[in-house]
Amino acid sequence: MISDIHGCLEPFERLLEEVRFVPGRDRLVLLGDYVDRGPKSKDVVAKVMELVEQYGAIALRGNHDQRLVDLIRTNDPYVRSKFMEHGGKMTINSYWERGREKMNEDILREAVAYIEHNYGHHIDFLGKLPLYYEDDRHICVHAGLNPAYPNWKDQPARDFMYIKKDFYRAKTKVDRTVVFGHTRAAEIHGVSEVWFHEGKIAIDGGCAYGAQLNCLIYEEGAYTTHATKNSPSSL
Repeated sequence: MISDIHGCLEPFERLLEEVRFVPGRDRLVLLGDYVDRGPKSKDVVAKVMELVEQYGAIALRGNHDQRLVDLIRTNDPYVRSKFMEHGGKMTINSYWERGREKMNEDILREAVAYIEHNYGHHIDFLGKLPLYYEDDRHICVHAGLNPAYPNWKDQPARDFMYIKKDFYRAKTKVDRTVVFGHTRAAEIHGVSEVWFHEGKIAIDGGCAYGAQLNCLIYEEGAYTTHATKNSPSSL
C-alpha cells in the first residue's frame, strides 16, 4: 500500500523496485493523490493507469486528484484558486509546456483546454476512481473515516478525501484496520515513518515535501514497511 505520490515518479518507481513488486502476483493498493507538488504528475498518472489497467492494481481517489478533475471539468473560480494554492502549478507544468510561464487567468484557461483536449482520458480515469477499497482485514481510504457516521459508507465523499484530525484522533468504530494517507505521518507522530495506532495506520511519508515515500506491506498476517527517501532532483 502506497499513498500520496504527488508527482514524484522516480521515488515511486524506485520504491516498487526496492520492494520487488511483481505485477500480477502482488496486490498493489494506491491511496490517492497522484498529482500536484512534485514535477511529474502527468507521468505518475500514466504509470498508475498502466498498473490499474494492465496489472489489476487498486487506485483510490485523493483530494488533489479530485481537484484536478474539478479544475478541468468545471468553470469554478474557487476551484481554480484552490488548485493553484495547493501545488497545482506543478501539475500544469507537467502537462503543458507553456505552464512554466507566469500564470494568469488567460494562461490557466488555455492550459485547461489543452489538458482536456489532449489528456481527457487522464481526467476521466481520475474522476472514476473509487473512494475506498476493503478486504477482510483492511479498509483503505485516502483520508479517513468520519466517526460521526455509524455506517462509514454513508459518510460524504468529501470526508473520504479530506478528513484529518476528526478521524485520526478518534477511536475507530470498525472491526478492521483503516489504512490511510492524506495526513503526513510526521504531522501525527513527528517522524515520516508509518504510524500504527489502535486500528489505524498512516502511511503518507511526505514525499513531495522532500521526506520519503512509504510502502506498507501485509503478508502472511504481518506488517512490514519500506521507505525510499526523496531527493532534491526528484522535486
